[in-house]
Amino acid sequence: MFGGLGGNFCAGYDLKELAHNPTAIKWEQDVTKSPGPMGPSRMTFSKPVIAAVSGYAVAGGLELSLLADLRVMEESAILGVFCRRFGVFCVPLVDGGTVRLPKLIGLSRALDLILTGRPVSAQEAYQFGLANRIVPNGQALQHAVELAKQISAFPQQCMRGDRNSAYYSAFDASSFSEAMQFEFDTGIPVILEESVPGAKKFSLGQGRGGTKL
Repeated sequence: MFGGLGGNFCAGYDLKELAHNPTAIKWEQDVTKSPGPMGPSRMTFSKPVIAAVSGYAVAGGLELSLLADLRVMEESAILGVFCRRFGVFCVPLVDGGTVRLPKLIGLSRALDLILTGRPVSAQEAYQFGLANRIVPNGQALQHAVELAKQISAFPQQCMRGDRNSAYYSAFDASSFSEAMQFEFDTGIPVILEESVPGAKKFSLGQGRGGTKL
């Protein structure tokens, strides 16, 4: 789980550094290696990641929020590709924005944000599917922690396996059948190691009504 300090999530790359000291900037060009320009943007995670979004999450900050599995946004929070809006120049999306955004909300809506650089409210982000929860101002971190606790209470092998399969299907599989095969191949060991013992407990009356086993 991650968020910003001082009332804002992240406003992107330091443009003053870019303007006044560009030769000192060292960027790893091999995208299979970290870090990216905004730090962790090239990383993949074995566990769910939640972004607590307050204030502005724009430009590279938007890209960082897309790294998360779930985004908890405060009512007044704003998302946007603001690097399109600097007037005399633009900064391209190089931290996964053009890769993750179309997968999350579809190409048409992603292009609306990418081409116009317009601000997107929490409510519109929720309608797009970009925000997963909207919470009162000042409570994003609290709600993100509560959500993380809920998710961490589930049997982890099964939950992480399903998450991994969803990402494989969205980003790596070349066909429907390949995605289906990956889901099956990674799911069967989980059934034997985690689901069968859980089913035995359930048959004995544990876990009924959604209570934790």
